[in-house]
Formats: sequence, C-alpha cells, structure tokens
Amino acid sequence: MEISKRAQKLEPSVTLAASAKANALKAAGKDVLSLTVGEPDFTTPKNIQQAAIRSIESGKASYYTPSAGIKELREAVADYIKTYYQLDYQANNVIITDGAKFALYLLFQAVLNPYDEVIIPVPYWVSYGEQVKLAEGVPVFISCAQEKEFKVTVEQLEEAKTDKTKLLILNSPSNPTGMIYSEAELRKIGEWAVANDILIVSDDIYGRLVYNGANFTPIATLSREIQKQTIIINGVSKSYAMTGWRIGYAVGDETIISAMNDIASQSTSNPTAVSQYAALEALTGEQDTVKIMRQAFEARLNEIYPLFAALPGFKLEKPHGAFYLFPNIKETLAMCGYTDVTKWVDDLLAEAQVALVTGAGFGAPENVRISYATDIDTLKEAVKRIRTFIETKSTK
Repeated sequence: MEISKRAQKLEPSVTLAASAKANALKAAGKDVLSLTVGEPDFTTPKNIQQAAIRSIESGKASYYTPSAGIKELREAVADYIKTYYQLDYQANNVIITDGAKFALYLLFQAVLNPYDEVIIPVPYWVSYGEQVKLAEGVPVFISCAQEKEFKVTVEQLEEAKTDKTKLLILNSPSNPTGMIYSEAELRKIGEWAVANDILIVSDDIYGRLVYNGANFTPIATLSREIQKQTIIINGVSKSYAMTGWRIGYAVGDETIISAMNDIASQSTSNPTAVSQYAALEALTGEQDTVKIMRQAFEARLNEIYPLFAALPGFKLEKPHGAFYLFPNIKETLAMCGYTDVTKWVDDLLAEAQVALVTGAGFGAPENVRISYATDIDTLKEAVKRIRTFIETKSTK
C-alpha cells in the first residue's frame, strides 16, 4: 500500500523529534538536560484538577459533548475575551478544539482552497506551513531580521501579497523568538489586512506570558474593522500548565466558526469532555496561579539570559514573552567547524547531553531554540555544558 503524497511530503515536527531523542537517551540512562519542549514545568493547578475529578464523579464527563464544545465553556471563553480583550462575542463565535494546534488545522481546512496563499513571517512555529500544505494551500514565507526583532513590516507584506493571498498568520508573543509586536506595528498590519481583505490568524497562545513591563496587544482590539478581519487562536495549555489536557479554542466570525465545527464533527466529534470541564475551571476560577507561573518564568529569563548571551558566538535578543531563547549561532558554528546547525545540535546532544531544537524547522538555519520552561539549576548546568562543548570543539 502506497502512502499518500500529502503524508510523504509532510515534514515532521522538529520540536517533537528533539524531545523524542532526548527522552530516548534518558531512558537509556544518560544524564540528559532537555531544553526542547514548549510546555510549562508546573503541574496543572489543584482547583483545575479537582474540577476534572468532580466532572468524572458526577457523570458529566461520561458522554459526548457538542462538537463545538460544551456551551458553558464556549460562554466562558467569550467572557474571558470580554475581560482580557474588551471585545464582545457570543458562544456561537467560539469553537473548543483538541488543543490550539487543532484549532489552526480546522481553520485552514475551513477557509483555504487549493493554491490559496498564506503569508507566514519567519521564524515561525513549526506546524504553520505544514498545516497550510495539508489544506492544499501555499505557505509564503517572509524572512524577518533578528536586528529588527524578527518582526514583519507592512512593506514586506505588500511585496509578498498576490491575488491569491488569503491569510496572514501573526504570533505575538512569538514561538520561537519571544518577541512582541507593539500596538503601532499591529495597527499598521491590521489596517493593511482590512484594506486587502486578508484574514488575520492571530495566535495569542502566549498572550499572558509577558515580562519586564512588556505589553501584549491583541490585534483584534485595535478597531472594529480589524476585529471582523481576525480569527483569534488560543488555549489553556501554556498559561494554565495544561498541555496534556489538549484544549484550545478559536474565536471569530460565526460563518467560519460554523464551518470549522462541521469539519470537527466529521473528524474528532468533540474534545474530551473531562478536559472541557477542567478548562472551564481554568478560565472561570482563581487566576493567581497564572500570575505565579508568569513571575517564575520572568525570574528565570532575567537570570539565565545573560548566561546564554555570553556563550561564545551566540547572538541573542532578550525576549519579551513566551519561554524561549532563539540565539543566532552562526559564529559558534564557524568556530566549532560546522556548517549545519542541525548537525551541531545533534552532536551537542550526543556528546554533552544537552538537547536543544534546531532552528532549521522554524525557517532559521542559523539559530537554535532553547526553552527555559525548566528549573534554574538545569538551565545553569546546560550553559556550562554548552560552553565546554564549544570550547572543546574550537580547540580541534
């Protein structure tokens, strides 16, 4: 049996691949320090766990739910957007999905026709382009300079636009760079999208994880016209330490949300019921744990940023959100005798037992992604091992 052409062309996730390699070495007894996976190292807060248990004990979690998610959760998402965005939506503007990743997948399936183009600023989250291709769309990548904080400009968007351009993906705070667009930058981009009738896909999953006085501005809040032109993608994974629960959501135009729901009904039927009741508690319950986790990430960033920035050859902008560092290591590669960032990352894991993610999967073949969503001692030890690895390679 021949595998489908779409499956053969699909690029595997470099983040999951890096994590799998690290876990395999750990299982073999190696002392591996993994800075790969984009998930908080906190456990899900107790109130959320208890809400899930109650839904099981009451029997509410035993049955199918509507494909779009339970109404209470969709209303809670609308209320959440009202609180944090000051925007008015109803439950029928919301779909609950199996993680924010599947919200993106459903959106692309719902709105893209063959050869429709989707503009994706580079560096990008690894699944954007592959999901666009699965929907028979064409990803159009725009390189964004590190010297300009990896941000796309309206001038670049205008140059990339064609009569087939249908979507623009924006991720702020960004995975993998941690950068945040300013309100002024977003307003220009939003007005350009409205003028050109291009749908904005606003991936806001890291919106509550911002540091050192930085501000997260949701692009949908900047005008009524921009709001209508925007689909908000978010979820509970990052802010509430719920990656394993797999609950995301999309908010926007009712017609688009309805089409996404139709596709979901023929694919997953509905998100896991118990996870929906847990997410309901996350959004409506106490929010102090979100603040505590955010403060912990901020403290780690401020402590480890200068250590990584001081590594030989590392060129590193201090991020303002998410929990990643994304240094350019072109000079490091040269001093170590490498021309391929992925080979350098592989050898670092094999020889120093430090797992990072190659920037090649993010469209940035001179960079590596480092997750600081782990304890400070692990991060400091990782810096020591990376420095030793570089110095050892440089002397050969």
